[in-house]
Amino acid sequence: MLTRQRQQHLLAVLKRDGRLVAKDLSAELAVSEDTIRRDLRELAAEGLLQRVHGGALPVSAALADFAARQSVVPGDKAAIGRAAARLVKPGQVVFIDGGTTAVQLARALAPDLRATVVTHSPSVAIELVAHPGVEVVMIGGRLFRHSVVNVGSVAMEGIARVHADTFFLGVTGVDVRAGLSTGDAEEAGIKRALMAASAETVVLASSEKLGVASAHVVAPLAEASTLVVPAAAPKAMVAAWRKLGLDVVLAGAA
Repeated sequence: MLTRQRQQHLLAVLKRDGRLVAKDLSAELAVSEDTIRRDLRELAAEGLLQRVHGGALPVSAALADFAARQSVVPGDKAAIGRAAARLVKPGQVVFIDGGTTAVQLARALAPDLRATVVTHSPSVAIELVAHPGVEVVMIGGRLFRHSVVNVGSVAMEGIARVHADTFFLGVTGVDVRAGLSTGDAEEAGIKRALMAASAETVVLASSEKLGVASAHVVAPLAEASTLVVPAAAPKAMVAAWRKLGLDVVLAGAA
């Protein structure tokens, strides 16, 4: 089998199974694991997959900038926002991450809710202007235009001064083995700081983020407490998440 034929086979297996295991492919194709790893490196360089320990996962489709992501599965995101909003209780202090699903969460908060929202997302803060009972605290820093969030040392200092009840986290990849991931190293660091400053973390994940990975790990999946995902999330994934001890909220379920 020629190199390109082999690589096309790898992509077909990835599409079929949702992951590649280098050891298994080596045996199947009667080539060395080094050959498979070289193929995976080349395919990753073309942006066709994300290498992880022992193989590869699909690359996240959620790596586009904020404006482009607004048109990706908007129904999923609205349903997740509504389900997550019901988890915010009166009197709580919550962190809300940046991103298009986080904006849907802010939009769905009860009009009479009295709580404090701390956010490094200008988009979320603007959405909350319409909620008079919500005290909005902005975390400053350097604007990361791709995700429209503040990052850097100033943001880190602001986060460290807050003890939140809950952090509503947005990521670009959710996988049992590869964990919670995103596409930028500095943004991943901010997300870890927000997790560390919160009593619990609720992950907001629309369908294109499930079973995929991005380059920068935020945390192992088990460090979250709750996942809010679409009602149509694969049953096998839901079972695996619950096996880790996570609460799973199926947004949009009857």
